[in-house]
Amino acid sequence: MKKTPYVLQTGMGVDLHGGDDTTAARRAVDHAIRRNSLLFLRELDLGGGDSIHVDVAIACPHPERVDLDSVRAALPVGIVTVRAEKGGMLADSGTAADPALIAIAAVRVSVSR
Repeated sequence: MKKTPYVLQTGMGVDLHGGDDTTAARRAVDHAIRRNSLLFLRELDLGGGDSIHVDVAIACPHPERVDLDSVRAALPVGIVTVRAEKGGMLADSGTAADPALIAIAAVRVSVSR
């Protein structure tokens, strides 16, 4: 079956204290999807969630520290794949021991038909 992309949303998440890449990644995904309702998916007569594919790319300072299953659980529907790569930012908070950790998310929704 052919996967056709329909939606691409981006988001940013920050863990101000604690430096947790997973926390920032989940917040970035939430930011990307929070203000969306993909009502058109109902009209496509997909016959279930197995036709909906959600691909998530996370860019953060320490991609190896991201709990991919935790990020995957933040998505409410579809077959979800998550990958993490080097990026994002460690922003100087004025205290070297406590930088703000910033993650970026790109969430793409595709449908297979």
